[in-house]
Amino acid sequence: MNINNQRRIAASLLHSGSKRVWLHPDRATDIKEAITREDIKRLIKEGAILLKQKHGVSRGRARHALQQKRKGRRTGIGSRKGKQGARHNRKKEWVIKIRLLREAFGEFHDKKLITTETYRLLRTKAKGGFFRSRRHVQLYLTEHNLWQKKQ
Repeated sequence: MNINNQRRIAASLLHSGSKRVWLHPDRATDIKEAITREDIKRLIKEGAILLKQKHGVSRGRARHALQQKRKGRRTGIGSRKGKQGARHNRKKEWVIKIRLLREAFGEFHDKKLITTETYRLLRTKAKGGFFRSRRHVQLYLTEHNLWQKKQ
């Protein structure tokens, strides 16, 4: 005798799919004889019919990957989407650099390390994108003897 009907009734009573219903193999005869919903309820109470645990997808690997990304890993060429400018804004980079340079020029001028003429020259060159960094500015001043001599 087929026990698909009993499985289906048990699934509806347990509010799940029929694949999750487990029928005890030793109690097969009792299960075959159960034809009403009440009989199935009784078998569920006795433990002859059980509900299997739901299968889930583990987040362990995803958590580990996220942790690595926070450390700055997994950022190779194959993981990137979008243009270079989308990940690395050139304008923001420029703004940060020019502010740093102009701050340095002001500092040198206030401390009287450079003349006003040199200050104007540096600002103009920086606006044209001549300097790479603050260190580059200092190198330029040293190479061209533009540091003001202290009296």
